[in-house]
Amino acid sequence: MMLFNFADPEKNLLPYDGTVHYYGVITDKQRYFYDALWHEIAWKPDQAVIFGKHIETKRKVAWYGDRRFEYTYSGIQKVALPWTDVLLELKQLVEKASGETFNSCLLNLYHDGSEGMAWHSDGEKDLKKNGAIASLTFGAERKFSFKHKESKEKIDINLENGSLLIMKDQTQTHWLHRLPPTKVPHGPRINLTFRTIENL
Repeated sequence: MMLFNFADPEKNLLPYDGTVHYYGVITDKQRYFYDALWHEIAWKPDQAVIFGKHIETKRKVAWYGDRRFEYTYSGIQKVALPWTDVLLELKQLVEKASGETFNSCLLNLYHDGSEGMAWHSDGEKDLKKNGAIASLTFGAERKFSFKHKESKEKIDINLENGSLLIMKDQTQTHWLHRLPPTKVPHGPRINLTFRTIENL
């Protein structure tokens, strides 16, 4: 297992079968963006269908995009809301830093360290194949982990307040990722994942 604690946009954090770049902190307006997202986003508890059972999580989510297109994951269909001004500002910031373009954003609100995300890959059929997914973090710093689907090799990185991580190429095909829960005291974390939906 390798743990990365530094930002180098030119370095691929994955040893093979994918591409992940960590840009580090890309804005000095963390408090402004955190407060705006906390108060202005239409947060709702996340829902999923697991083994035929409908569940609702403490973690909250929201879905925004260029159009009111539909997106399905974990057996639940969501309809994108129109961009807010702060989300458009952040979208432009991420696109300028990464050189990528996006047409939608899935947001997650984790209230404390006990809330996380299990191992998964973003392989939904509506997503652009091998397209870039940009993960932007505000609030508490948390560890983010990758695990290769076959070799089981693991990579960890600490995502800082205001930082940007880009996953692209074959990453979703060959690697899982997760936000592990922790008993270490943590404040809330807001995460934005900008992505490209093709089946509009």
